[in-house]
Amino acid sequence: MGNLFEGIPERLPEELFEELFRAESVTVERIVSRGHTSPETGWYDQPRHEWVLVLRGRGVVAFEEGETVTLGPGDHLLIPAHRRHRVAWTDPNQDTVWLAVHYA
Repeated sequence: MGNLFEGIPERLPEELFEELFRAESVTVERIVSRGHTSPETGWYDQPRHEWVLVLRGRGVVAFEEGETVTLGPGDHLLIPAHRRHRVAWTDPNQDTVWLAVHYA
């Protein structure tokens, strides 16, 4: 048993990734951002689909072809495998808590 809003460090110099569950074809993780973004160079190009849900805070996901999606509490997004993307912005004044499900 656990709580997605507990155990978040007071200081968060880097984005926090925590694997919550792993099975043969699915991984579930909690991601906590506080003003963090993806590196300016390069894009995530993942071999599996990713479904993300923002539980708290706000973030912007940018795609290589120019589309951006702003997510707030309760908003979710499916990122198909190999769709190149990055986190362009997260709220620097509060924790953005994401639930990410990676699957084949």
